[in-house]
Amino acid sequence: MRFSLRQLQVFVTTAKYENISKAAQHLSMSQSAASDSLRELEALYNTQLFDRVGKRLQLNETGQDLLPHAEELMTRARELEQNITSQVQSGSLKIGATQTVATTLALPLISNFQKQYPKSQLTLEIGNTLSISMKVANFELDVALIEGEINNPQLNIVPWVADELQVFCHPEHPLSNQHNLKEQNLLEYNWILREPGSGTRQTFDRVMHDMLPQLTIALELQQNEAVLTAVKENLGLGCLSRLCLTQAVTLGEICLLPVARRRFQRNFYLITHKNKYQSLAMKQWLALVKSSETEINPAS
Repeated sequence: MRFSLRQLQVFVTTAKYENISKAAQHLSMSQSAASDSLRELEALYNTQLFDRVGKRLQLNETGQDLLPHAEELMTRARELEQNITSQVQSGSLKIGATQTVATTLALPLISNFQKQYPKSQLTLEIGNTLSISMKVANFELDVALIEGEINNPQLNIVPWVADELQVFCHPEHPLSNQHNLKEQNLLEYNWILREPGSGTRQTFDRVMHDMLPQLTIALELQQNEAVLTAVKENLGLGCLSRLCLTQAVTLGEICLLPVARRRFQRNFYLITHKNKYQSLAMKQWLALVKSSETEINPAS
C-alpha cells in the first residue's frame, strides 16, 4: 500500500470544503503541508483528482469514483482507533496467581485496582507455580504473582513480599500440646501436603529435604482449602502459609506447631515476560503491586 491514511484524510476533507486552505485549517495542518499531501497522492498514481477552478477545487470523475471508497476506509480507520482507545481505557489485563497469593493478596489488590480504574477489565487465573509461570512464558497471561521459586530465562522474576509456612494440626491431635516439635515427632504421624509443582510444596521439600524419604505423606491435595479441611478432620499434620491459617487459628479449629531448627521462610514473586509489551493497564497494575510491598507483611 503506497498511500497513507493522512493523504486520504486530506483528500476527503478537501472534497468536502472544495478548498485546500479550509481543509488544512480543519485538520490543523499548514496549507503547504496539506497541498503537498494531496499532490503526493495524485503523483503516486499519476492522476488528477480535482479540477482547479480558481481557488475552488472540484472533484473530477476520477475523484468522484474514489471518494466513497476513501470515506469508507476513513470510517473504518476511526472505528479502529476508537476500539484501540477503548481497550486502553478499559484496562484489559490477564493476571495469574498461585493459590496462596490469589486468595490472600491478589484479590484485595484487584479490588483496589478496580476502585482506582473502574473501567478496567481484569481476569484472574489461579494455579500452582509451575502452571502459572508457564502461561506467562507462553504469553497466555500478562503478569503473575507466584509463591514458588523458578528459573526461566524468558521471565523477569522479582522478589515481592516475604512469607512463612507453618506446621499445624487438629486440636485433638497427639502433638497439639507440644511446644517445640522434635524430628522424631515429625516422623510418627501422617502428613497432608500440597501437590508437587506448587510453591508451598517446593518450600516444604526444601526445608525438610533430609527427612523426606522417612515422612509418611498420606495425601497430596491441589488446594490449600482441601489441606486445611483434611487437617480439621484430624487426618494428619499440615503445612501451609500462615496467611491461610489465620481464621482457623482464631476459631480454634487448628493448632500451630513450632518446629525446631527448621526455617520455613520464603518469598512471593512478581513475574512478567521479558519481551511482553507493557500496556497502560499493565504499568498501572505493576505500580500498584510494587507500592503494596511496604503495606503487606505476611510473616507478621
